[in-house]
Amino acid sequence: MKKSLCMIASAMLLAAPALAQAPQNGGTATAPNMHPTTSSTASMHKEGEWRASKLVGVNVYNNGNEKIGDINDLILDSSGRIANVVIGVGGFLGMGEHNVAVAFDQLKFAKEPMKTASNDGAGKTGRASTSTTGSASTSANRNDNWYPDHVVLNANKDQLKKMPEFKY
Repeated sequence: MKKSLCMIASAMLLAAPALAQAPQNGGTATAPNMHPTTSSTASMHKEGEWRASKLVGVNVYNNGNEKIGDINDLILDSSGRIANVVIGVGGFLGMGEHNVAVAFDQLKFAKEPMKTASNDGAGKTGRASTSTTGSASTSANRNDNWYPDHVVLNANKDQLKKMPEFKY
């Protein structure tokens, strides 16, 4: 529920500037010195781009392959770049969770699934299933949907729990 409200509020904030620029007299809504074009350079997904809405909920692991939390929110600076990522640590079903803000550049995004004892033997088979010519797999579907499989942060749960709580 909390995540849904945050996403709705974020969408409303992003839409507000566009609505504020709507013409009052039926004219066109273009910014000064900008001319509308029929083609856009952002008309297709590009490698390394992710949908912000899909990053929320992605699991965060440490370098020891231990899950330490998940992404709860993205904080943008005034230029639209991601400044911080809010990670929820601990808790159960959102109760007792400790939110901390981590600088975006401290995170490493991974497309490949985590190696676990159950999939270590998969080796080449696991990697082959991520190609677009092979059969569909979870990781292939995730990459097609513009979000990484998981995030790696060089910290442990105790270190994150000792950080100041991020307050909305």
